[in-house]
Amino acid sequence: MKTTISVLVENHPGVLFRIAGLFSRRGFNIDSLAVGTTENPDISRITIVVEGDEYIVEQVKKQLNKLVDVIKVSKIIPEDSVTRELVLIKVDAEPQVRSEIIHMAEIFRANIVDVSRKSMTIELTGDKNKISAFEELLKPFGIKELVRTGIIAVNRGANSIKIEEEN
Repeated sequence: MKTTISVLVENHPGVLFRIAGLFSRRGFNIDSLAVGTTENPDISRITIVVEGDEYIVEQVKKQLNKLVDVIKVSKIIPEDSVTRELVLIKVDAEPQVRSEIIHMAEIFRANIVDVSRKSMTIELTGDKNKISAFEELLKPFGIKELVRTGIIAVNRGANSIKIEEEN
């Protein structure tokens, strides 16, 4: 079972290295990893997708909470969150097939971000299933390059992962 974990950390050099090292030392596999600053530039959010049963996930959370730079660790509940991934796909696109590729991109609400004489680069944001379906449709044209960001997630509505203020 895949589980998404959100980790708020102090935005310091080496924090990601220490977290990745923790996973490596414990033999936990990271399926997806995305990192970026939050609304507070002193804090970064690391979104990690890990595969394992409930026991493994609890062990991961406990180990993360022991790290000095970790502020808060939260499990993301799929039905209570919005989850997205970004993909850039460079596909062979001779002039005679471009209109077909553009039509597919429009159906998936993707954006053409670069065009050359023999290729197109398409940007798509969505859940894992949407991105995989689009990738399958483009395979017959010849995918030259593909890069995915990994999953990012945020809780829906008022269910924010925030730092509790100390009095």
